Amino acid sequence: MEEKLSSSSGLPQEIPLSVLLGISDPEGIDWGRIRVLQFEGMHQNGFIKMIGSITCGLLAIQFCIGQVNWLLLGAWTIALFGLYVYSYVKARKDAVWERKSISRRENINVILTSSAGGFLWSTAMILFGPTGDLSTMVGIWALVLCLMVGSAMLMSAVPLASIVFIGMCGMSSAIGWYLINGYQMAMASAAIAMLLIASCLMNGRSFVNRKIAEANLNEKKEVVSLLLREFEDTGADWLWQTDTSRRLTHVSPRFAHAVGRTAEDIEGRPFLQLVAGQAWDSGKFPPALHELAEKLKRRDSFSNMLVPVMINDVTRWWEISASPKLDENGVFHGFRGVGSDVTEQRESADKISHMARFDTLTGLPNRLQLTEALGKAQQDSDKWNGRCGFMMIDLDRFKAVNDTLGHPVGDRLLARVSERLRSIMTDNELCGRLGGDEFAIVIKDASDSQYMDMLGKKIIDTLSRPYEVDQHTLYIGASVGTAIGPRDGRTVEMLMRSADLALYRSKDQGGGAHNQYEPKLHVHAEERRVMEIALRKALDNDEFSLNYQPVVSADTGGVMGFEALLRWTNPEFGIVSPAKFVPLAEDARLIVPIGEWVMRTACKEAMKWPATIKIAVNVSADQLTDPNFLDMVVSALQDSGLPAQRLEIEVTESIFMREGTGATQVLDQIIALGINLSLDDFGTGYSSLGYLRKTRFSTIKVDRSFVQGAAKNVPESLAIIRAVVAMADSLGMNTTAEGAETEEEVKMIQKLGCSKIQGYYFGRPMAPHDAMDLFKDFNPDAAQLGDRAA
Repeated sequence: MEEKLSSSSGLPQEIPLSVLLGISDPEGIDWGRIRVLQFEGMHQNGFIKMIGSITCGLLAIQFCIGQVNWLLLGAWTIALFGLYVYSYVKARKDAVWERKSISRRENINVILTSSAGGFLWSTAMILFGPTGDLSTMVGIWALVLCLMVGSAMLMSAVPLASIVFIGMCGMSSAIGWYLINGYQMAMASAAIAMLLIASCLMNGRSFVNRKIAEANLNEKKEVVSLLLREFEDTGADWLWQTDTSRRLTHVSPRFAHAVGRTAEDIEGRPFLQLVAGQAWDSGKFPPALHELAEKLKRRDSFSNMLVPVMINDVTRWWEISASPKLDENGVFHGFRGVGSDVTEQRESADKISHMARFDTLTGLPNRLQLTEALGKAQQDSDKWNGRCGFMMIDLDRFKAVNDTLGHPVGDRLLARVSERLRSIMTDNELCGRLGGDEFAIVIKDASDSQYMDMLGKKIIDTLSRPYEVDQHTLYIGASVGTAIGPRDGRTVEMLMRSADLALYRSKDQGGGAHNQYEPKLHVHAEERRVMEIALRKALDNDEFSLNYQPVVSADTGGVMGFEALLRWTNPEFGIVSPAKFVPLAEDARLIVPIGEWVMRTACKEAMKWPATIKIAVNVSADQLTDPNFLDMVVSALQDSGLPAQRLEIEVTESIFMREGTGATQVLDQIIALGINLSLDDFGTGYSSLGYLRKTRFSTIKVDRSFVQGAAKNVPESLAIIRAVVAMADSLGMNTTAEGAETEEEVKMIQKLGCSKIQGYYFGRPMAPHDAMDLFKDFNPDAAQLGDRAA
């Protein structure tokens, strides 16, 4: 049932059935206040309920004497009297109805007490009634029926407690009559119980709704009384009036208090002189006072006029209204009006306005103000046939700071960045923050292209200097994209879009660059959009394929496995480089379904190879964070029949840089499945040994840049490879050297002790049938049988 909230008390005007019964507490309202009303109503009838129950118990004993075993009857009597006396005394002692809120637990206690009473009377109805004669049965049934009616009347404030009692008694009555073949009476007992339960619900809801209405009405009366009392005590508004010469007359105490002087001191003074303060002598009135003076001079009515007033050398803001006083002949006798001090409201409004237009973290103008400033700059450039500019700035490597050191450090770093940007701005520029680590600058006059280039370079150089934040030395950079209006866009949206495209090019160049918009950037963006559309259809159109590059033993040169490499051939774009479409797939959130296709296809292909050959599949951070990733891997292994130990999943260090993704836990589960884990491109990123401590990788892959350097005897490359090999050996891991293309590189890799080699020297990425040709004598059916037998 929809809740209708009362604005005055916070109590709903109607409550849901589940709350009425006390079985749920929806969020948003203190339902404990409702239970206070229910318990208060039940308490009013508590004594009557106890006396009535004990009286019925005495009558039941009279009916059963001589008919029921005296030990059983005595135990039942003690339990019945003890229950009702104890529950009444405990309820009086706890007095929960006097609290401001009652928990559902107290409601449960009442229901348990009712259940106990229902059990005792059900026992009497089933055990005592049928054992005696018909008069005993009728007598006990009449008592139980009387208690059921009483419960429906006296306990309806807590409906569930009453329903439990009525339900148990009604069911036991039906059973008791059934046991002595009184079928019509059994049906009558059940029908009476159902009618009483319905009546209990109606009475309970009516009682609670009436109590809520009374509580809401009382609170409204209290609020109105409080407001009236507060108005009379504080005097938020005051009256003021002038004569025909605009001098104050009949000064009220409240008005004198607002001015900060006595009523006698300001009586007869010109109203404008009092309001203007020191400006009265100089004649330099604020515009609002000029307007007020004109209204008074022309004898015009005015309403809610906001004027600044100097009170004890402090500027206050008054909101005043007035109308001319005219007698019955229409003769003017002055002004009469009301006023109030709205300084606090004005300051709050100014603060809210400031917050709406300025970034709270950096204090710079926000997107709204930047957009307005850019629109104004475009209007001026159109008016004077000039040029304006919009420069977008994105911080390089800022995400790494957030992920490694936390958002508080990142926020302080953004504040430092804003200080540096503010320090290089002139009157010609307005710098602001768009959001995140993106900033922007509106250039009012961008006619000098050389100046724009110098400004872009200055921004990059200034923001790239090291920062000292919380005893951390931080190194970030900046990428800048610029658009010139109206050349690159005649609207604010178009100009911002053009600057964003230029910034995208700077980021695509590796960061630390400044690019101005060129029309071809829009062409590239459109191409990217069209390519994304084609990429979304690539799976359905069967445009993907896998190539396999062999990984060989460094000792024997024998093939130990393959790395699956994704290829895309599109009818419109032809063969698209993975370096181009993989980032696009990640941005478009397509990497998860594409990655699943790669995993399943690679596992099926690997089943055609000898049982000793492994398949390596690259997995991105987006795939690892997908909640269905592990289920997908298990499904791919089961569908293909590939043993888990023949699958190797390759990841890069970037997965550890995502805060809160739980990458380590996912990798541990992968290892628990028996799947091998490989750390790709080790040495090119952050290369933290902590990753190797957290996760038991089976293989570390050394980047080809170190392999090439080692072949040229570059000391750093040799030292890095030796260190990686030694570390891997001590941790029980293999090492794979990537990018081996020459015999010299292969010999150096073997000399340095790498376990495996991958590169063009042993084979380029090849089609599936070419990979199969490496195992011409291999019988796939026999291998599958062998795998299943194993």
